[in-house]
Amino acid sequence: MTDITLSMDGLLLNWVKQVGDTVKKGDIIAEFEADKATVEVESPADGTISALTGVVGAEMKAGTVIGQLGANGASAAPVAPAAEAPKAAPAADVATPAAPAIASVSEDGRVKASPLARNIAKDKGINLAQVPGTGPNGRITKVDVEGFTPSASDVKPAVTASAPVAEGGIGLDPASIPLIRLRAAPAASDEVEFIEPSRMRKAVALGTTESNQQIPTFFVTSEIDLDPLLALRAQLNAQIGDKGIKVSINDLIVKAAALTLRQFPNLNSHYYGDKIVRYKHINIGIAVAPASGGGVIYVVAKDADKVALGTLAATNKEMIERARELKLKPEDTRGATFSTSNLGPYEVDQFTAVINPPESGVIAIGSGRKVAVVKADGTLGVGTRIKITLSVDHRVSDGAEGGQFMFRLKNLIENPMQLLL
Repeated sequence: MTDITLSMDGLLLNWVKQVGDTVKKGDIIAEFEADKATVEVESPADGTISALTGVVGAEMKAGTVIGQLGANGASAAPVAPAAEAPKAAPAADVATPAAPAIASVSEDGRVKASPLARNIAKDKGINLAQVPGTGPNGRITKVDVEGFTPSASDVKPAVTASAPVAEGGIGLDPASIPLIRLRAAPAASDEVEFIEPSRMRKAVALGTTESNQQIPTFFVTSEIDLDPLLALRAQLNAQIGDKGIKVSINDLIVKAAALTLRQFPNLNSHYYGDKIVRYKHINIGIAVAPASGGGVIYVVAKDADKVALGTLAATNKEMIERARELKLKPEDTRGATFSTSNLGPYEVDQFTAVINPPESGVIAIGSGRKVAVVKADGTLGVGTRIKITLSVDHRVSDGAEGGQFMFRLKNLIENPMQLLL
């Protein structure tokens, strides 16, 4: 028997295959909702589905077994149908001792709760340690938090400007990140409508709040001559266009950023409070806006400094298309060590990007523009210029290194034949 497991935390949405179905390795068996996309669960091997035991509608952690796969032709063992998600627990009586909540705390003192439950508790200011868990082994689920009514003493206090921040910051459990209390919403009327934030919107809110609260960021902007890169792109696409591969300006800048990071490994590091983790692989996150809107997803170009440009371009295109349709593979979004965000297609001249924790840097890419330039001989001409802004976590690097990074990146973009070496 081969276990069918989840590779990411998420909410099990539905089954695509049923018990008794014959599948090949890579066939889609189920779909589940991660923080920012619908992710497909693929069959780990050829065979016949002998059991589907995941709970449809429930939050599950990475590594959870949701079914089993037997050899082709093997008869499926009778199993109970997948259960529905548990119903919401009744609101806790504030006079009742917190005994039910004890089961929701692991041996190491960590509250056992799903990622979505943590996000909802954070939004509502609920202390998870007070919430009885109805999930497996007392795990707190979304319905537990939504059905819980805290007493005044259970609500986490809002953080003021002078409130202390827990040591470690970025490496902490999201539920322990200091909470900023939002203003009360206006009363219902014909003049307003209430919209429940999507799972993706909540994930973006959590990440950006963490970044702005915890990361002391500085910014470095350079204006770069884009004409040499445009010329190289045209030459490359003329040579490989018949293979169905098209290299974009963004692909070339991702490659340039990856090669630059080789010389500045501090920016290819993650900060965890008591330690800085420096990565040997350079994996570039690429920000993508889904076609449906409502958030941003980072797909990850693995080993972007080593992969050939044609391969990089083809892989990026496939991942970006999946991200726009919210049909990602688990590996599409894993392992970024540094990120890029490109608003050039929207005619944005310049902007700054929010660092994606626990990363230490991100570059914001504006649009290429035709501008008047002074040539080397002192005469006026027209050239294409682009502005790129680097955001850096000041805990791992300093202004001088940020400036040196941008100087090297500018050199690679203006002398792009180096990208082919």
